[in-house]
Amino acid sequence: MTTAPVRSRWEEQRSFDEIGRPLRDVTFCVVDLETTGGSVGDGDRITEIGAVKVRGGEVLGEFQTLVNPHTSIPAFIAVLTGITNGMVAEAPPITSALPAFLEFARGSVLVAHNAGFDVGFLRHFAREQEIPWPDFEVVDTVKLARRVVTRDEAPNHKLSSLARVFRSGTTPNHRALADARATVDVLHGCMERIGSLGVHTLEELQTYSSKVAAAQRRKRHLADRLPHAPGVYLFCDDQSRVLYVGTSKDLRRRVRSYFTASETRSRIGEMVTIATSVTGIECATPLEAEVRELRLIAEHKPSYNRRSRYPEKVTFIKLTREPWPRLSLVKRVLDDDADYLGPFSSRAAAESCLAALHETFPVRQCSDRFGRHPSRSACVLAELGRCLSPCDGSVDENTYAAVVRQLRDALLGDPDDVVELVNDKMTALAEQERFEEAGVQRDRLAAFVRAAARTQRLTSLTRCPEVVATRREDDGRWSVHVVRHGRLAAAGVIPSGADAVAYVGQLRASAETVVPSISPLPAATAEESEKILRWLELPGIRLVEVEGEWTCPVRGAGGSKVGP
Repeated sequence: MTTAPVRSRWEEQRSFDEIGRPLRDVTFCVVDLETTGGSVGDGDRITEIGAVKVRGGEVLGEFQTLVNPHTSIPAFIAVLTGITNGMVAEAPPITSALPAFLEFARGSVLVAHNAGFDVGFLRHFAREQEIPWPDFEVVDTVKLARRVVTRDEAPNHKLSSLARVFRSGTTPNHRALADARATVDVLHGCMERIGSLGVHTLEELQTYSSKVAAAQRRKRHLADRLPHAPGVYLFCDDQSRVLYVGTSKDLRRRVRSYFTASETRSRIGEMVTIATSVTGIECATPLEAEVRELRLIAEHKPSYNRRSRYPEKVTFIKLTREPWPRLSLVKRVLDDDADYLGPFSSRAAAESCLAALHETFPVRQCSDRFGRHPSRSACVLAELGRCLSPCDGSVDENTYAAVVRQLRDALLGDPDDVVELVNDKMTALAEQERFEEAGVQRDRLAAFVRAAARTQRLTSLTRCPEVVATRREDDGRWSVHVVRHGRLAAAGVIPSGADAVAYVGQLRASAETVVPSISPLPAATAEESEKILRWLELPGIRLVEVEGEWTCPVRGAGGSKVGP
């Protein structure tokens, strides 16, 4: 094994100052192997390892060792590589050579020409020795060259052909170190070409594709003024109309990814061609960014966002307050003392849940209004035993009221009656091999359980005038959120060295004033409150202040089991 500096190249990369991991700052370990054959699965072994470690065009060191394969080297391989049985007789075995190479390559990005071959051999022998394989990122110069070297320049993408194209100072000769040195020159040559196309970071290198239109790639400058911070970004057209809203923990890095091959959605590609500007809104925390994203999507309704554009288009199941209560589907929650389940994002889900409730509780399904002593003819549902039929006097007020109380309890607290009955029906249908009908029952029950759990969780948070919570985030800082009636009222990060109690007090004092909505509606959209709930339920959350009672039913829908 030798370590020696050699000449510098790829000076063009020195001037780049980009987001992500700039290529000039990445340490690459370019590796090449010589083996006894072409397939590790056929028992072929490594006979030589050569590697060059390079960063920013400067060679940091080289690694070279012959390896005793403990098997005979085929004659044609010996002729091809020049490595004979005698040369490897005293060489270290792979059990010594591989750990030495892994130590040399530690912390770098592996590069190889036809990387699947070289990395495949190395991983195989690591497994054989029970050595944990480091989490290397890998760059394949064959794949890279196929995107930047045309057939007019080279008849193929073999290392020898590419070495001539890029005027490598080393001629490949099927010896590991020489081939690794040539691969370094090919890597730098490819980088110089795509660097002129705006590829300056490792992430962009890994996702680079010639399929990305030059016009799209040239728009990378739209991200130049965005910060490396969590927040929301808005793509706009030439008339300042918002086309798309997104969120990221790193605004600049995320927006730049739209101009590389990492963005494969055709719809978004179309959006990028229309966009003429990108606006970034920096946020204190990722949760604040997610909430702002939802609010901006609801406000602008950008055509290229598929979700969250119409939070107002929801459906509720309402248990009415009248002499003979019933269930109905409604679009709005009124201050009428009725009970509501939802919101449902689709009417179909609401209808499925409603069917599960009607299967369990035989309350009337007609929409007619009548007094305490109706005198009408019974409907078909009554004749089928699916309605208590108050319309023709078949049931008294007390009996009907008892069923309604059970129904209200299932909506607001304990869903066991619904779950048990529908599960029994599913089991019976499955035993009769009526699987399609059993599936319908399963879907209805799932819709009900999801809706009941959602309503119970949202109502619990909505009833709290204020919840203040803090959490140590991944970067070690403490984030603080003030939530009022289910709405995010303030967000911040405690500055290093600051008085935490004083900071939280100031944040609460400056937080948005929130007027409670009609229960079970939060003072925000249901989607916003659910994002807040998911954050509040993360490990490590510390509750600073809870005004009101933040509770959920012990036997609530959150613990219900769908299925027998």
